[in-house]
Amino acid sequence: MSARRSTLPWPLVALFTAGYLAPYLLPTTVGRLDTGLPLTATEAGAVGSALLLCSAAAGFLLASRVDRVGARRLARVGLTLAVLGYGGAALTHTVWAVVVGALLGGFGSGTTTAVAATGIAAQRDPHRTTTVGLLAVSALAGVVYLTVPHLGPGHGQPLAAIALTALAVWPLTARLPRRTTTRATHRERTPLPHLRAGLLLAATLPCWSLAQNALWGVSGRIGLTQAGLSETTVGAVFAIALGAGLLGVIGAGALGPRLGRALPIGLGTVLIAACITLSASATDLTTFATGEIAWNTLYPIVLSYVIGLAASLDPKGRWAVLVGSASSLGTAAGPLTGSVLSTQVGFAAMGASLAVGLLIIAVPMTTVAMSTHPGARGTARPAPTEPAAELRTRTPQLPQDTWPATTHRVPGTTPGRSSERAPATAPH
Repeated sequence: MSARRSTLPWPLVALFTAGYLAPYLLPTTVGRLDTGLPLTATEAGAVGSALLLCSAAAGFLLASRVDRVGARRLARVGLTLAVLGYGGAALTHTVWAVVVGALLGGFGSGTTTAVAATGIAAQRDPHRTTTVGLLAVSALAGVVYLTVPHLGPGHGQPLAAIALTALAVWPLTARLPRRTTTRATHRERTPLPHLRAGLLLAATLPCWSLAQNALWGVSGRIGLTQAGLSETTVGAVFAIALGAGLLGVIGAGALGPRLGRALPIGLGTVLIAACITLSASATDLTTFATGEIAWNTLYPIVLSYVIGLAASLDPKGRWAVLVGSASSLGTAAGPLTGSVLSTQVGFAAMGASLAVGLLIIAVPMTTVAMSTHPGARGTARPAPTEPAAELRTRTPQLPQDTWPATTHRVPGTTPGRSSERAPATAPH
């Protein structure tokens, strides 16, 4: 496949958006569960954590099974679960039914994200596709934050927004492949490359995500109770903050691999720690808005480089899904952690604790980024040691209904001539 196939894979971007929308709407979802249902703040945070835990569980279960089941079929299953789960939770006021619906929807979000992550890892430029996905989900979440306060009280509006997004993405699944490997490759088993780097990244990402989402899960309460703002004002701050995040993602996409990955991930995490401290200690609109806007500008930048780093560790997408699911574990624990800490020690002390944790884990994350060096595709994938002709002979012929192919330069070929092969996918 030639470079003509360099256009963005919009179905994957849409799936990425549908899968990530639930975490982005976490503050308003948890806040409205607290105010719209007979739940305490801690109980509402626990529901949010359980939702995201189901999302993480789906990622772990499906990390190596996307090609076996088929991307199209699995994406449709995930979107169906999201529509039924979130939609059902939005339409009922029975607590147990809302909880069950949220858990079902969370599993659907995780399934959708797993399909998107696997497909993005096989792209020529996974970082570019990731940044576009983050742009889309940030923009959509910003619209929701501006709209929800004008739709009246109740817990159902943010949940309905996630369900409607999943429903809107459904038609695009027709452009996804039915499967990404042949039967022969199902029988092949290849070990995970970059095992040490992958395991270290997977071990640190839960802590990184926990710190982010512990604050994000209680940001609405900080604005409403500690800073004394109205829901409309808090929603406007979140919308502006997500808009600033759009600018950050655009900047990250423009820079690409020019700065490497170590500097954006390491320095970005340190700056995020400072923003969390500022936001958690806010007692007025200026401080609250400054902290939230600065944090939301930096967070998607660092996240895009982290996702790109994970995708670079394995062209089959297994590390991308596993690291993403490990991150979701921290995301899942975030709302409950934030609720418990803020209740026990207050918002300011909570922010200081989270900031210290981020400073500590910035070290191993930066180490992983420094140990991998972007190649021609901006990845850390090892070059083949086989002759080009032998590589072409051994590469299995995949059905036409596969992920968009990518062009790889094989060592030994002359400049201007590339040896093409189908994109590597996880053998199962």
